[in-house]
Amino acid sequence: MKVLGLVGSPREGANTEKLVNAILEGAVENGAETKTYNLSKLDINPCKGCMTCKIEGKCVIDDDMQELYDEVQAADAIVLGSPLYMWEITAQTKLFVDRLVAFIKPDFSTRLNMPKKFVLAYTQGNPDATTFKPYFDYMEGLFSFMQFDVQGSIVAAGTREKDDILAQEAVLARAKEMGKNL
Repeated sequence: MKVLGLVGSPREGANTEKLVNAILEGAVENGAETKTYNLSKLDINPCKGCMTCKIEGKCVIDDDMQELYDEVQAADAIVLGSPLYMWEITAQTKLFVDRLVAFIKPDFSTRLNMPKKFVLAYTQGNPDATTFKPYFDYMEGLFSFMQFDVQGSIVAAGTREKDDILAQEAVLARAKEMGKNL
C-alpha cells in the first residue's frame, strides 16, 4: 500500500507536518510505503479555468502539480494536512485542491484510479476543536464528491507554537491509529 502525505503549511517542521507524520507513522507500522510533499516548497500555479483538463484529462499548466497528479494516481491513500488560516485551508493547500479538478470528467465521474482512501488533518490556533466543524464537514463532502473514500478528519486545536502538538498525546495517538486503519 502506498500512502501519500501532503503538508500544506508554510511552517516547516511545525504542527501540521507533525500531525501528518503521525498518521503516516501509523500506516508504516501496518506495512505501508509513504511519501511526503510540502506544498509550500512546490511550484503550483492557480487553475486557469480553461477546462482543457475536462477534455484532455490533463492540466495544461506545466508546474509541480504534474508530479503530484502522478503521485495521487499511484497512491492507495492520501493524507492532506493544513493549518487553518482565516477559517479555511492555507493558500498553498487551496492551490492543490483547485487543481484536482483535472480528475473530474465532464459528466462528473472520476479519472482517479480507484479506490483511494483520504484523510484530512488540520491544525488550528483556536483551542476549541469544534469551532470550524462546518468547514471540516464541507471539505469531507468535497473530497467525497470527487470520489475519494474519505476516512475522516482529525483536528489538533490550540496549536500556535511550532511544537504545541507534542503536548497533545491523545491527538497524536488518534492520528497514528487513523494511519494504521488506512
